[in-house]
Amino acid sequence: MVLRGTYLLCIRVKKTIEVKIGALGHIRFPRGRYIYVGSALNSLEPRINRHIKTSKGEHNITHWHIDYLLREPTAELEAAYFTKAPEKLECEYASAVADHGTAVKGFGCSDCKCESHLIKVDDYNFIEKMDLKKWVRDSPQLPE
Repeated sequence: MVLRGTYLLCIRVKKTIEVKIGALGHIRFPRGRYIYVGSALNSLEPRINRHIKTSKGEHNITHWHIDYLLREPTAELEAAYFTKAPEKLECEYASAVADHGTAVKGFGCSDCKCESHLIKVDDYNFIEKMDLKKWVRDSPQLPE
């Protein structure tokens, strides 16, 4: 069974950095917490695991904007959340997350009209109210 859905990556940037993000160019990321919103309609489990591996330095291919940030040693992937859905909901979730922070303009949204899919937030507490499950590897939450 293929797991489809939308996911949130909770990322802590430990110190202010500037990173070249593909065609977006150099972006300054002030120290703090960020949430990236993405979707995978044919490969949710492999996609999230790929992001985890990228953040650990175990996967070096840069395909998406988030890859450039996750491979930075000062950026730590703290948690991931997901919802199962057969349709693309990342724009709706990005909009909901943006209500709690500041968008990094143009990041992760080259295929839609959103301002951003990466938002700097003060904390992650509001995620609990978004009806998402925390990604825990080998958890009973995940389908076999």
